Amino acid sequence: MRAIREIPLTPAGAIVDRLDPAPRPHNWRGAVVRIIPATLSAATIFLSAFLLFQVQPLIGKMILPRFGGVAAVWSAALLFFQLVLLAGYTYAHCSIRYLTAKAQTWVHVGLLAASCALLPILPSPAWRPSASGDPTVQILTVLATTIGLPYLLLAATSPLLQTWSVRRSGSGMPYRLFALSNFGSMLALVSYPSLIEPQLALRQQAYVWSGAYVVFALLCATLAWGSRRETVAVSSSGTAGDQLTERPPVAQLLLWVGLAACASTLLVAVTNHLTQNIAPIPLLWVVPLAVYLVTFIVAFESDRAYRRWVFLPWLAPALGLMAYLLYAYSGNTPIQWTIPAFAFGLFICCMVCHGELARRKPAARYLTLFYLMVALGGALGGSLVAVVAPRVFHSYLELPVGLVACAVLAAIVLWNVEIPLLGAWALRYALVIGVGVLAGHLAHQESLHARGARLLARNFYGVVEVRDDASGARFLLHGTIVHGSQLRDEERRYKPTTYFGANSGVGRALRALESRGAIRVGILGLGAGVLSTYGRPGDVYRIYEINPLVVRIAQSEFTFYPHSPADKRILVGDARLVLERQASQQFDLLAVDAFSSDAVPIHLLTREALALYFRHLKPDGILALNVTNRYVDLVPVFARAARDFDKQAMVVRDYGVEARYLAPSTWVLLTSDAAWFKSPSFRNADLTRAVAPPGFRLWTDDYSNLIRILKIVHSRNVFQILRPD
Repeated sequence: MRAIREIPLTPAGAIVDRLDPAPRPHNWRGAVVRIIPATLSAATIFLSAFLLFQVQPLIGKMILPRFGGVAAVWSAALLFFQLVLLAGYTYAHCSIRYLTAKAQTWVHVGLLAASCALLPILPSPAWRPSASGDPTVQILTVLATTIGLPYLLLAATSPLLQTWSVRRSGSGMPYRLFALSNFGSMLALVSYPSLIEPQLALRQQAYVWSGAYVVFALLCATLAWGSRRETVAVSSSGTAGDQLTERPPVAQLLLWVGLAACASTLLVAVTNHLTQNIAPIPLLWVVPLAVYLVTFIVAFESDRAYRRWVFLPWLAPALGLMAYLLYAYSGNTPIQWTIPAFAFGLFICCMVCHGELARRKPAARYLTLFYLMVALGGALGGSLVAVVAPRVFHSYLELPVGLVACAVLAAIVLWNVEIPLLGAWALRYALVIGVGVLAGHLAHQESLHARGARLLARNFYGVVEVRDDASGARFLLHGTIVHGSQLRDEERRYKPTTYFGANSGVGRALRALESRGAIRVGILGLGAGVLSTYGRPGDVYRIYEINPLVVRIAQSEFTFYPHSPADKRILVGDARLVLERQASQQFDLLAVDAFSSDAVPIHLLTREALALYFRHLKPDGILALNVTNRYVDLVPVFARAARDFDKQAMVVRDYGVEARYLAPSTWVLLTSDAAWFKSPSFRNADLTRAVAPPGFRLWTDDYSNLIRILKIVHSRNVFQILRPD
């Protein structure tokens, strides 16, 4: 007979025999003692996971305007979440390993109280970028001071409570609580863009989240207090507590880290790929993250959920599809194909990585070590994309690297699998050939891409390249989007090109203003410097550009800006922050050319932003907004804002048919003086009044809903026409 040790479960000293398979009919108090902690644990784990992933898009959206509104801000935020997740799992591991049950209680309850004192989760207005350049460290700092401790404790909840459950029951590891945790996470992600974001302003979201966190802290503190005197019921054979289980070898730990790192790299790289050319919005943050979490739920729900023969045959097609779409259409794959294809590919790859992790999950004794290795892998994967890649790679190589790494890991886990009648070597040959083909294809495509570029460089704000085409034009591209071009023959070198032609909205507005004499012009977004070619002696041009790399390239690879005879100056930094620090510039025209890159910086669209623009304009000045975009229709945003400011808003469409170097464009012009639109420069223009649908809500720094203005149908337009082969 096995010797057992009885365990006090409550301060009142209730005793339960852990090996009794079921309570006696009259022992209702024992049943309650079992049920209540288990129910509270499940509820607390679910709530912690929900809050953990609800706060990610919330805080990401809060800080996005502070750091230029670019896609890389979310990559840096994901890195923070993964680093703090690692810190949370490290805390849980060290707490369980080195502290007594009573010490764990006091430490955890104290930290919960301290975290509640830091609420609500509103970033301090003092946290603003102090200079131009890479703001990654500043992003990590503002996130740490705003949600660092609450996020760490939420991250530590699942492993801590699962270990307390083992300690309380003496049973094996309740891995289904891990699945419950991930279900709460997925529900949070799905509900944010569909329910929370459209209904609540950001400040309201922060207060609601903070209130829910207080409820979580009370539940968690209650469980911690109840577990302070519990010990594990251990049988003499060691089965209850897994005391005799061998420690996982180093190779196993490295494989855990590698699988988790690969899935994390693909998550951040796919998210970055989607957001840099569509929009850095919660919807496109949430879709990949939800897919990533679904694979966790499926993999850890039960030992039967992940079947190699179901998922591994799909891995090669998934990797091949993503590898093809990376370079198809010159990187401009239609949106209705891009999102589903990469979501499917990410699902298969993460399912394999997480499924293989689940197959290798350890005994309960090494639970926190397992979580620690998984979190370490996640942090390493996020660091590769957010920190290493922008500083080491000249293009977006992290996604190809992640795809090849996934194929290599699949080969490793299948290396010793034997096929009936064929043995192990047949599969090994197939795996090596498959990895070689994938790596060779990606390397060849990347080589072709780099070979066609005159200049290729990268920083925090993305990849910038300069290309020459056979027609005699030089193009500046940011990612896959053209940001201006210049003709190389002397006679036409200084003709305005792309969507800045003479008949574009901004070209017509400049001609109308120039009829009065010298003018003052402000431009948000330098690009290749095409607009500066309109500058005349006596004119004043002030150009605001966030990317120092673009500033250097516009002056070294293009001659629009150096050649302009106007009194000109480039101010480096986020345009909105720079304008906030300046006295009124009294511009005749302020051109905002920040929306044609498809990844829309929302903080330049809000009521507060427009109020700033009008402060820098003369009373009868013109605000010109380039809203040419593949995926979103920004006209309703500015039509609604014009009504709020009592301005006239007109849409000017130019089809760019006069010359090959011109491109179709759409500009919205806002002004207090409607007489501008009757001037000769607007004669024969495609001019219509900007309108917003009934009930369209005004966008502010506290509220925006980009989903409502997404274009469902993709059409071939300027960017596909202009991108050089």
